[in-house]
Amino acid sequence: MKPLSIILLFCSFSLSIRAQNTSSAKTSKDFVLGKVETLHSAILGEDRILNVYLPDDYDSTADYAVIYLLDGSADEDFIHIAGLVQFNTFAWINRIPKSIVIGIANTNRKYNFTSASKRESDHQLVPENGGSADFIAFLEKELQPYVDKRYKTNSSRTLIGQSLGGLLATEILFTKAHLFNKYIIISPSLWWKDGYLLRENPAVLSSTYENPTAVYIGVGKEGSIDGSKNHVMEDDAKLLAAKIRQAKSKNVQVFFDYLPEEDHATVTHQAVFNALRMLYPKK
Repeated sequence: MKPLSIILLFCSFSLSIRAQNTSSAKTSKDFVLGKVETLHSAILGEDRILNVYLPDDYDSTADYAVIYLLDGSADEDFIHIAGLVQFNTFAWINRIPKSIVIGIANTNRKYNFTSASKRESDHQLVPENGGSADFIAFLEKELQPYVDKRYKTNSSRTLIGQSLGGLLATEILFTKAHLFNKYIIISPSLWWKDGYLLRENPAVLSSTYENPTAVYIGVGKEGSIDGSKNHVMEDDAKLLAAKIRQAKSKNVQVFFDYLPEEDHATVTHQAVFNALRMLYPKK
């Protein structure tokens, strides 16, 4: 091939590539995973950001289970948990019911997820604490009514919390269990206030408890988060599961899942996947 022909061929190829890129740019559009909504909380005295995932074929004439996700920011757990929910609701998998995911973005996480503590070691790790009662009231009196009014929901409500979020989920289970009927509690920080929740005698464990409630507890090989030899994460999670197994009501189920290949940073995704399988047995 002559040099001039080679040059002309190269120019033609370059123009073709440039035209393809221009055409591609004109047809590109954003990939939308969900909605971002703002809910003002009078109880908390602030606006709260909600990340919302709806099933692809969301239909206002149907009704849907709702999964409430603590640590629900886009740069926290919302995106990968929404993906797990979508995956498990694909028609060819059909493991869990089609569900709405409400990711609750954090503002002051450590404050919102902890009850007030006078223990010095707690204050060293979480100097500003004690906001859990107000946050639980926000969930009950503002967030759940907002979601039920805005979307077509049914009575199925799941709560997902990890670490301090797992601590809060356990506090809700022990104080306001009726707010959710499924709890996914991952690596709960039960060392808070020297394991006070493990010493509680909550209504959910009584013989008169009537609301069907399923609890998944997952934990990796994580050791001690607060530096205390008295509170190894795996041991406290096992103690929590054993405590719930002592429930006198037949309406309470508990599933314990030890994931030795995971640590505190990696456990959430695999644990939620396992939890959805355990809470919804294969049909």
